[in-house]
Amino acid sequence: LTAVTQLAHHDMLFLPLGYNFGRGMFKLDEVKGGSSYGAGRFAADGSRQPAELELEQAFHQGEYVGEIAKELKH
Repeated sequence: LTAVTQLAHHDMLFLPLGYNFGRGMFKLDEVKGGSSYGAGRFAADGSRQPAELELEQAFHQGEYVGEIAKELKH
C-alpha cells in the first residue's frame, strides 16, 4: 500500500480489486493470498505453487483493469 502514494505522485491510477471477485475472496477452507487491494499469492518458503483460486483472482483483476482502461481511452 505504500506504493500508492508514489503512483499518485506520478499521476498514475491505482485500481484496487475491491470486493467484485465475489465469494472466492471469502473462502476460508484453504490458505490463499489476495485481498480487496488486489490479487496475491501466499508464497511461504517458495515451495508452494499458486492455488487455483489465486490464479482465478489474478485473471479476474486483469479483466477488471482492462475493462476500466477501455473506458478511460476516450
